[in-house]
Amino acid sequence: MSTTGRSVAAAEPSHGGIRVRRESGTLGSAGTGEQDRNGIRIESGPEVVDRWLAEHTEDLVHWRRHIHANPELSRTEFGTTELVSTWLTKAGLTPQILPGGTGLICDIGPDGPRIGLRADMDALPLQEFTGLSFASTVPGVSHACGHDAHTAILLGTALALSEVDELPIGVRLVFQPAEEVMPGGAIDVVATGAMEGVERIFALHCDPRLEVGRIGVRVGPITSAADTVELVLDSPGGHTSRPHLTSDLVYAIGTVITGLPGLLSRRIDPRTSTVMVWGAVSAGKAPNAIPQTGMLTGTVRTGDHATWSLLEPMVREIVDGLLAPTGVRYQLNYKRGVPPVVNDEEAVRMFEDAIRRLGPDALADTMQSSGGEDFSWYLEEVPGAMARLGVWSGHGEQLDLHQPTFDIDERALAVGVRVLSNIVLNA
Repeated sequence: MSTTGRSVAAAEPSHGGIRVRRESGTLGSAGTGEQDRNGIRIESGPEVVDRWLAEHTEDLVHWRRHIHANPELSRTEFGTTELVSTWLTKAGLTPQILPGGTGLICDIGPDGPRIGLRADMDALPLQEFTGLSFASTVPGVSHACGHDAHTAILLGTALALSEVDELPIGVRLVFQPAEEVMPGGAIDVVATGAMEGVERIFALHCDPRLEVGRIGVRVGPITSAADTVELVLDSPGGHTSRPHLTSDLVYAIGTVITGLPGLLSRRIDPRTSTVMVWGAVSAGKAPNAIPQTGMLTGTVRTGDHATWSLLEPMVREIVDGLLAPTGVRYQLNYKRGVPPVVNDEEAVRMFEDAIRRLGPDALADTMQSSGGEDFSWYLEEVPGAMARLGVWSGHGEQLDLHQPTFDIDERALAVGVRVLSNIVLNA
């Protein structure tokens, strides 16, 4: 880690996130620090973060690019875990690698109640086509969701906060594996007891629809529950000239394709943002033969936590009612995914205060997404909030997440460090 530009010689104890330094030179232009007549410089927590960023922004970019070039799929994030652990240990911290060997937690600051800060680490099984000099070196695997940035931001936040002599509250860093697979690695992290002693937890997620320097947050649901529906059907089959002598499997499939989404839309309050969409259907090959087997798969999503608990029994009831007259046998495999991320009001207020300190135009509105996020499992344990970090440069195409050409404006890395640090320093 670079240490160029530091003029301080020693640090002395202080209180309330204030760093006291004795300097041989004059006070620079950073922040609102003061200097008494004995040459003692009083450096506030935000000034420490500003100074750290002035000295180490290149490190942030380097970490992000290294992780980007060496992506690792869910539960194989060994190299990323080692990188993070190594830098935390160099800073005098004590990271604890999770039982599966990937991901880690690390505490900073005083004992007692803590604020949790979480970043996800895994990549996607997706070939990259960005043409970047630091593009993925792993065929068929890439960081097309910004987790490389999330990890670099939280690592930078940790190292910056570690230089504040006395934090106003303790921090638990959560570097989480396996966000991209259902039901998510967050369940495994929670199972280790990582939320014990944590009062609130916060996270950022890259948003290519927001310009860099802006961060969007909202009270209530910001992502949706995401469940998978798989329907396997079978019948005796037969000739298409005599459908009355068998059970018409294709007709039954068509009934469910249109009937299930339609009836859900009439049974559930539309204000819950519940949507059911089929993604794949298969049955038969010959135009004159009624097939014996078929399959439907799709997803059902909702932004309402109470509705999420009702979906599985409701889907089963509707499917049974639709298929009963057809005589087609079926097996319904309903796989619950993740709950919706429902942002706690007080946590959002803390986020908003931290964001406003970046500048008058930093705070942005954001809409609820129908995508799923396993950060929701932490919110089943403690209140918290997720915000959307603008990563669009402000010009050119706005690429979506999970696209093989996805990239970020790396100025967003420093923005992320500042806002996460502000949450802690203003607690």
